[in-house]
Amino acid sequence: MFRRRDPVPFAFIAEADQFRSNVAPPPRERPSAGQITGRWLIGLTVIAGIAGSLILGMPALSQDQSPAQTQGSQASDGR
Repeated sequence: MFRRRDPVPFAFIAEADQFRSNVAPPPRERPSAGQITGRWLIGLTVIAGIAGSLILGMPALSQDQSPAQTQGSQASDGR
């Protein structure tokens, strides 16, 4: 393990909380109409995919209330 030889002055760390920069970050670029439209289309595609998978998957997930045919061996039908 390497040990740091110079101790960190705690007064400097306390002063760092009070420091504020006078440089403002650049303003954000506004998205263009094409970017907004693309985001909406991607969102609608994801939502339509989820809704479609639910619609197509619900019959497979539902339990049959009245089974049409009882499962049994065809070999036992002739006895």
